[in-house]
Amino acid sequence: MNDWFEAEQHVERAHELYEAGAWDEAESELRRALSLNPYKAEWHFNLGLTLEAAGRFEEALAAFGDAQALEPADFQILLLLGVSCLRLDRLDQAIDWFDKARTADPARVESYVYLIEACARRGDHERAEEMFYTSLQFEGEHALAYANIAESLMDRAEYKRAIHCLKQAASLDPQLPRVHARLASAFSETGRPERARQLYLRELREAPGDIETLLDLGCLLIDMNRLAEASEKFRRVLEIESDHPEAHFQLGELSLRQHRLKEAAASFRLVLRLDPEHPEVRRRLAHISVKLGELGEARKLLRRELKLLGETPDVFEARDLEDLGELLLDVRLPRDAARVFLTLLETKPDDPHALHLLSVSYFRMGERFKGMDACRRALRHNPRMLSALHNMALACVHERQWGKARFYLKQALEIDPEDHALRRLKLTVRIHRAIESMSWVGSHWRRRVKARRSQDRSY
Repeated sequence: MNDWFEAEQHVERAHELYEAGAWDEAESELRRALSLNPYKAEWHFNLGLTLEAAGRFEEALAAFGDAQALEPADFQILLLLGVSCLRLDRLDQAIDWFDKARTADPARVESYVYLIEACARRGDHERAEEMFYTSLQFEGEHALAYANIAESLMDRAEYKRAIHCLKQAASLDPQLPRVHARLASAFSETGRPERARQLYLRELREAPGDIETLLDLGCLLIDMNRLAEASEKFRRVLEIESDHPEAHFQLGELSLRQHRLKEAAASFRLVLRLDPEHPEVRRRLAHISVKLGELGEARKLLRRELKLLGETPDVFEARDLEDLGELLLDVRLPRDAARVFLTLLETKPDDPHALHLLSVSYFRMGERFKGMDACRRALRHNPRMLSALHNMALACVHERQWGKARFYLKQALEIDPEDHALRRLKLTVRIHRAIESMSWVGSHWRRRVKARRSQDRSY
């Protein structure tokens, strides 16, 4: 049999197997065909599609790259190279491939649509909007363009515009995956949880086994304090995928909210086994250990978090750093806490709450002057921060700066006249000030008596 004819037969069988969802067998047939004739870009492209369908995106990218080496300006190959890079979160590479696809065929809208997503995920929202408005110039509106720019708008907290775009996407293509779920998320952010719940349920009627939608709805139900319904959604996820870490994590969150600490700890330990790099689970276990008085166990968990922060700082968002720092204060590791809050201040240099937490760390380390400096910076950005005013007054008392202590106490009591801790501190300042004044009067009187006796002896 002719090798070329045999290769064609392998490709035909691969196509049948691909249509039947038999990805591994289809891959084998395509590789046999390519071993006989490695110069067919179309076959490399089909291999990429097969590997992509099997979820093997790294290998799919390599196959599309082989196809592009044979057909450098093929629009479809360039587009799929960009899509593969998107799935692997290689955003700069994805944008390069989409730009090449746009150059290869400027009349195709798909490259602009995917550029919206890639630019938005990279944080280049200005270019994402530019690509969106360019896509509108093509004949007919594209539902995915509206859905992608909506994600950009939600990242910027422009929820009303995002809702408009998602509604437009849903009207253009009601079958667009998760469009109603994303619309639900936008409504949830604008304070309309019931409307969000209805949209999540609509999405689940169309896709009952969509794990991401079930998880999002469960989290919304927690916020709505409908805890039994939330639990049912997370358990439904576990019926579909028994080892899903996020579902177990959210069940742990529910148990924690209901003060069932042992159940929560069991759920979080299971998450730790399933996903050792889960971004929050160690902190939750540390929080439970603190509540149970197991500070040694909490410190061990938090030191692992600190190691992770040193290795991969980009995975920690601002709220993660704040949470980690506060836990380190709880387990009496203020020096580590200070380092975390300094890292937080690199991204939020003018955040008064972060500055206040840094000041607390310094005070607990015994570095009072650094603590007072951080407190002053916090008060410059938020002069009515009660906790910072209280700490400044307390620090001034320790420094015996009674006038400054009274100044900060006066400001704090104007904000909350009934605060018992402030009123006690005010009384303390009065007593110490009175004692100091009496001490000064006594020492002055003794000096005068001593001087008079000295004069008497001179005669």
